[in-house]
Amino acid sequence: MKVKSILLVLLLVSFFVYVSVEAREQKVAISGSSTVMPLAEISAEEFNMLQDNYHVTVTAGGSGVGIVNVVEGRSAIAMTSRELHLVERQRYETSTEKFNVITVGYDAICLMVSPEVYDFGVTDLSAEEVRRIYSGSISNWKELGGPDEEIFAIGRRPGSGTRDSFDEIIMGSREYETPGVSYEAAESSEVKTAIRGSDNAIGYVGYSYIMRGDSKVISLDGVPPTIENIKNGTYPLARELYFITLGRPSPGAKAFTDYVLSPEGQKIAIENGFIPA
Repeated sequence: MKVKSILLVLLLVSFFVYVSVEAREQKVAISGSSTVMPLAEISAEEFNMLQDNYHVTVTAGGSGVGIVNVVEGRSAIAMTSRELHLVERQRYETSTEKFNVITVGYDAICLMVSPEVYDFGVTDLSAEEVRRIYSGSISNWKELGGPDEEIFAIGRRPGSGTRDSFDEIIMGSREYETPGVSYEAAESSEVKTAIRGSDNAIGYVGYSYIMRGDSKVISLDGVPPTIENIKNGTYPLARELYFITLGRPSPGAKAFTDYVLSPEGQKIAIENGFIPA
């Protein structure tokens, strides 16, 4: 009986310690853009180790999903790789509750091609040539000085901030249909994997996915996506990355955002291929 009593006491102590920790650590859920996700994940790992008031969790899903999650209370912060749409402001903002948009870094949409295409000589395309690929009017690499192979154009699914930015800058409108797309990927990592495993593909990803130098990245209108070209605006597909809350951020959301924007947080961004704010 004494052994059972001791075990019961230990279990009760463990339970109350767990409850105490859970009560002390406030959960801060973040969701949205797969482009911003690596930055948020790395920062969250460090932030969670440095303090025990908040515990940050990060999931992807796309910029649009993150915004809806914030509006519906499932996330404290939305990660987005695009600006808010006018319709999102009209639908969700009220006279007393507005979106709070914070720039946490800079990024670029980078064009990747399969190694075989790059090695054949396709290392630079104009915006017009990319537009014609995704509109379907150019369908063979031979038309662009490449191999005699059908072009396998990879896009992104609706709701992706990367897709919205690409369509707006390259195609001329966020609502533009891209009949030349052969496959729509859910995330940038999927685009990268598909291109590297193909011999005739092209696609677009965020800068952090190409910074390791293990992909064949082409220039756009003769300008490569270097950090200098992205920050000075000469690379055409440069963009800002955002954390968004609806109304005043919660204490946990503010604490994490402040950490990401701190010198220590911005150092983490630089070390992992992101361009600091």
